[in-house]
Amino acid sequence: MARRRNKGRPVDGILLLDKPSGLSSNQALQQVKRLYKAAKAGHTGSLDPLATGLLPLCLGQTTKFSSFLLDADKRYRVGVTLGVTTDSADADGEVLQTRPIDGVEADAVQAVLPRFTGSIEQLPPMYSAVKHQGQRLYKLAREGKEVERTPRTVQIFALELLAFTPPTLELLVHCSKGTYVRTLAEEIGEALGCGAHVSALRRTGVGPYVEGETRFVTMADVETAAEQGLEAMDALLLPLDSVLGHCPAVRLSADAAFYLRQGQPVLVPQAPTEGMVRLYTGSDAFLGVGVILDDGRVQPKRLI
Repeated sequence: MARRRNKGRPVDGILLLDKPSGLSSNQALQQVKRLYKAAKAGHTGSLDPLATGLLPLCLGQTTKFSSFLLDADKRYRVGVTLGVTTDSADADGEVLQTRPIDGVEADAVQAVLPRFTGSIEQLPPMYSAVKHQGQRLYKLAREGKEVERTPRTVQIFALELLAFTPPTLELLVHCSKGTYVRTLAEEIGEALGCGAHVSALRRTGVGPYVEGETRFVTMADVETAAEQGLEAMDALLLPLDSVLGHCPAVRLSADAAFYLRQGQPVLVPQAPTEGMVRLYTGSDAFLGVGVILDDGRVQPKRLI
């Protein structure tokens, strides 16, 4: 049987898409892939349709490095409405209970936030993409089913109250991968004795990409560039090695690059003594990612 050829052009790079509300992550991905006429594209962790903000999209060879962004820490600005709980823990869900918020002041909110910082346990919500016996939890939830879930340990690096205008408070959250912000909002609401749900959510950072430090690209920006041509569109992309900016760069001789491409560890003079490194040829062409072995050699981990 003839192998099916992948349609589209071989464009490589990262698009820091500012996802609009009302669009699923996959819908946003497919729209961008079509506009770029890209042969290959993937996103780096879903955002709820309700949410806005950073959705890094990897095109072409960059998809090989998407796991680095999937595993990266995340930053959010979260609107939390007190006194109302919903079945999905956000504004898109059905209201389950309404409770008064009398007596809940900013001081009370500040007092409970330390309980939710550091290493905490979270129970994945039923409205999540976690699988149970091969089925996504959100599909079971839509059928009215609830199943037992296993708590997960996550890290909350920072949790800050930005504003409180009853019944809504605004939080800044910096957390590890796998954190459910909706669950965090629910639990803060329970700690305050009134319940809560997420009424607004914006992702402001993923790994090295943080709003205010890096330009986010709107869907309108992409559509405008598409009218100007592929060159204008490609100018919106970041190079694929930008995701690894925290890793030291190592440049290889032609011989070392040859053997590394064969999967063999190589010795590189003056290389770091541990950790992960970005690999380049002597002419600064990006090769991929390597790991320093105990004997000081560089082992290829993922190459383009």
